[in-house]
Amino acid sequence: MKPSSGRSAAPAPLVIESSVVEGLPAEGALLLRMSGSLDADGVQAWSDELRGHLEQADRAGLRPVLDMAHVQLGGAAVLRTLSETTRTRTGRPDLIIVRARPGVREAVHLARLTGVRLYATLDEALHELARATSRVEELPAWRSQMADPLRPSYEDLAKEVRALRARVRTAPVIGMAQGALMVRYGLPDSGSAFRVLREVSQRFNVPLRVLVSAVVVARPPSGEVWFPGRRCLPVPQLRILARGGRDPRYRRQMIDAVLNEALAIGRAPAGYVQCVDPAVNALMLETHYGCADTFLDHLVRGRGDGTADAAARTRGRQVGVADVATDTLLSDDCRRVLLTTGTRAVHSVPVLSSSGCCTGVITVHWPDAGHLPTAAQTEAFALLASDTAAWMSWYHRSVLLDALEHLHRVLTRSAR
Repeated sequence: MKPSSGRSAAPAPLVIESSVVEGLPAEGALLLRMSGSLDADGVQAWSDELRGHLEQADRAGLRPVLDMAHVQLGGAAVLRTLSETTRTRTGRPDLIIVRARPGVREAVHLARLTGVRLYATLDEALHELARATSRVEELPAWRSQMADPLRPSYEDLAKEVRALRARVRTAPVIGMAQGALMVRYGLPDSGSAFRVLREVSQRFNVPLRVLVSAVVVARPPSGEVWFPGRRCLPVPQLRILARGGRDPRYRRQMIDAVLNEALAIGRAPAGYVQCVDPAVNALMLETHYGCADTFLDHLVRGRGDGTADAAARTRGRQVGVADVATDTLLSDDCRRVLLTTGTRAVHSVPVLSSSGCCTGVITVHWPDAGHLPTAAQTEAFALLASDTAAWMSWYHRSVLLDALEHLHRVLTRSAR
């Protein structure tokens, strides 16, 4: 038995991997994933490497996004490097940091770094950036009202908890997709399967949750082509969602547009959109506006029974609740949450496929009891739902199947 040297193993060196994430209305993002350990000895090398990646992003016109979820150490070294790096970027878009550990987040907030913004997840960062670029008249494209708080707020923490809960609900489906790919293509481990899924998700701008669900529910491929005989489908003629020059390939942009149109039709201050995840046969929150954190937590926990959303999905027609306090449609739990958060009237609109299956629900809230949509508003909601169904059908039969086909090609070649 060899004597111990008394020294612990050296920490893994810090590595930065870069990849392009498309999907923003006016730009893409260069995602920089950090892994390893950062200490005072390695800070200069990391600073030089990070600066090189940021220059690459600027030359390509991409928004830099730094994923720090797997950085083991840091403290003052991280803070000093970020401060020096962002100081040289005056006048350039902010450096976005996602999934940083609490100590790093706290230090960045207290240091009031002017060229850095923090988000709990990548999806949240891209979502906010997409909203910002669609509101250029209100704020510059790389600034927001969240840019410079003193410390992590309650809202930040609540969003992080919701993101964790959403990942917990998605994790089993990811596991099923990884297992299916390992069996079909002889992959050595689940990590290999996840890396390919992530790369395809980014390449086609398809959310990972949507991609893994499709892998699980689609019939397995039986040849070199997963979907033989498939033809390119034209974009459907949309009557409401076609406004504003939106690109139908960008799922987030289109779903945000659905919510914005619904809020405008109902003249409602709050609302959200849910889509049915076929792998778990449940409504999943996609986007929201004006909803209180308590209510969003209620949705993310999957408590869908006794709601207008569930009724609209089951009945296949619009469901209105004019008075949350008295309507027997709602469960006591749902009623309590709605009243606590100041919602007194609700209207839910199902999104029905051509076969009559519900693929999603659009819901708007009002703070005053007795609010019911007019006949014209009800008709407009139906038209919006029809547009949404047509777009979703096209997206799943075009963009999503393209992503699956590419996934099959890549893994088939690697298995040879």
